[in-house]
Amino acid sequence: MTTLDPGRAATRPPRGAPARRGPTFLRVLAAEWTKLTSVPSNGWLALGTVAVAAGTAYGLGLFVRTGDGRSGSWVVVSGFVLAQLGFLVLGSVVGTAEHTTGTARTTFTAVPRRLPVLAAQAVVVAVAAGVTATVALGASYLATTGARGGDAPAVDLAVPGTTRALVGFVVVAVAVALLGLGLGSLLRRPADPLVAGVMLVFFLDVALGANPGRVMDTVRALLPSSGARLLQDDAALAALDVTTRGPQLGVWGGGAVVGAWVVLVLAAAAYRLGRHDVR
Repeated sequence: MTTLDPGRAATRPPRGAPARRGPTFLRVLAAEWTKLTSVPSNGWLALGTVAVAAGTAYGLGLFVRTGDGRSGSWVVVSGFVLAQLGFLVLGSVVGTAEHTTGTARTTFTAVPRRLPVLAAQAVVVAVAAGVTATVALGASYLATTGARGGDAPAVDLAVPGTTRALVGFVVVAVAVALLGLGLGSLLRRPADPLVAGVMLVFFLDVALGANPGRVMDTVRALLPSSGARLLQDDAALAALDVTTRGPQLGVWGGGAVVGAWVVLVLAAAAYRLGRHDVR
């Protein structure tokens, strides 16, 4: 006759009781989507980003003439210069939300593996940024219709690189938002990822461009701001490569650079999330 260990009997689940299931990725994804859409300011942020993209494109389109060497696609996507800040803010807000609101412990107690939360946030941010960028692109196209009907060049898909420039608007917007997410999850304080993101995608590019040289142009080519090359048609890219003293990235080089930045920053965020405290 065997003796039953009282300690094991106390911890053994009742017979017939279903084993407790942990949160599936779909549940985590649904929770992150609810968090994003339940905050009214995120909707206003998306609307403001669309308005800035369309407004900037409209304003710049008024000054473009057919002899300026600018294509019709450049007129439509020109609002990205300022609109990218909205995508950066979107990613930063999602990345820092758990830590600024004090819900990090609750979230990661419910999802102890942690990394599914970051993966779900990446999916949510990518979808939100992609939809916002698509709407912004359409709004910019409509806003510049009058200018393109006058002196500005028309959008011609037969021009090499035009389709890539239009699609690149959405792709780079998603990349910038994911970069903001990675910086937010890594740095965790609202101001830090915004400052770092603005430096990487805007300020350093402008500062280095004002002081051209082999070293400066090389550093500039390796910044995430190089992703804006995807918004240029083939003729504009050829002109950029002729004037630079740094590496000539070609057609897809800028996309590869910004993609590498996104992967690197998200990997660093995942490492900190998995190995360090979540306070």
